[in-house]
Amino acid sequence: MKVTDHITKANGKTMFSFEIIPPVKGRNIQELYNNIDPLMEFNPPFIDVTTSREEFVYIDREGLLDKKLTRMRPGTVGICASIKHKYNVDTIPHVLCGGFTKEETEYLLVDCHYLGIDNVMALRGDAMKEEKFFKPTAGGHPFALDLVKQIRDLNCGKYLHEVIETDDCADFCIGVAGYPEKHLEAPSLKSDLIRLKEKVDGGADYVVTQMFFDNKKYFEFVDAAREIGITVPIIPGIKPIAVKRHLQILPQVFKIDLPQDLIDAVDNCKDNKAVRQVGIEWAIQQSVELKKAGVPLLHYYSMGKSDNVKAIAKAIF
Repeated sequence: MKVTDHITKANGKTMFSFEIIPPVKGRNIQELYNNIDPLMEFNPPFIDVTTSREEFVYIDREGLLDKKLTRMRPGTVGICASIKHKYNVDTIPHVLCGGFTKEETEYLLVDCHYLGIDNVMALRGDAMKEEKFFKPTAGGHPFALDLVKQIRDLNCGKYLHEVIETDDCADFCIGVAGYPEKHLEAPSLKSDLIRLKEKVDGGADYVVTQMFFDNKKYFEFVDAAREIGITVPIIPGIKPIAVKRHLQILPQVFKIDLPQDLIDAVDNCKDNKAVRQVGIEWAIQQSVELKKAGVPLLHYYSMGKSDNVKAIAKAIF
């Protein structure tokens, strides 16, 4: 079922969803199941599965380092199929511009269609670790808007090199990312909102926001989006603080602000166990207010661990 259909069917009730990361190569998928199992009691309508970019590794060849390009966390579509089969829940693979050619993207989308996957999240993706700025893959898309348009075209039977007359076109519901505090590369929030509207006008059906820790910024973002004509659902993304390092890492990586009250509470913690509890309590406060405001879903970034997300969900749902 499409995300938009789930929202319509809920008839105003706020639903619970979460996002997982594929395990690194060589790890058992059971570890993933062990973190999904505790969250299924909250009846998520869907589970997002991220896709990681390729990266360089250096292999020692008798004293010489051989530079190779690899993916440390492959298997997004396979994991989506496995979760869909095991839990009878919709899954949403993240589809990236970075690291994929247009042809590879088309093959991935065809596989998703064969598997009965109804939703995809279209993202540009981050720059590689060795790059200061994002560089499009040769033969790939430079912007998420281009990716959205490719998915929309495929929904109409328009493949890259031909139009196929068929009664079995894909009909993907397309999600895109929104940034309440603007994308780190955007010159302003207004210009970033204009880019978001282009993605929606290009075929996106819903928006999931980047993490934020001040609900006021989410509400202002939604108001500004509505003012420029963005009418699709805007789902808030929430990440609970888990370790003290997040005070430095999250603002640096995602260019977001943390409320001073949250910073003070984390600074006063003696260890990361206490930090984790602060993160849970803060996310519960955020979730209560957002749910009261009638958001369609509360979407949690679990980052591979579920104990804190379960504690939050238990207090809210």
